[in-house]
Parts: sequence; C-alpha cells; structure tokens
Amino acid sequence: MGALPARRISKTRKRIRRTHLKKEVPGMTTCPKCGAALKPHRACTECGTYKGKEVIKVEKTEE
Repeated sequence: MGALPARRISKTRKRIRRTHLKKEVPGMTTCPKCGAALKPHRACTECGTYKGKEVIKVEKTEE
C-alpha cells in the first residue's frame, strides 16, 4: 500500500545485496624505467618520464 516494506529485511539478505557496493583499487602499472607503481597514462613522479621521455624534472633526494 505505502512505501514501507511488507517485511523486515534480514541482516544476511541486506549484506548479500551490498556485497557489490565496495570501493575498487584502481588499476596500477609499473614505470618501465624505475619500476615505481603508478596509475596508467600518468607521468612517473619518481623519475619524471612518460612513454620513455623525460617530461618532468625531478630533483633526486639523497638518503
């Protein structure tokens, strides 16, 4: 009749429905030059290269 459910949804039934509502980890790739993990189609923040060319000048920090 109204907008209220006819029966209470059990915890299990609710959790089964919500199993697909979760955050996903974005696909990561590795830099071919230094091996750092980065998102696809982005310049590497460690060495400053993109598609084999240096596009960002990154200052090296000595440890």
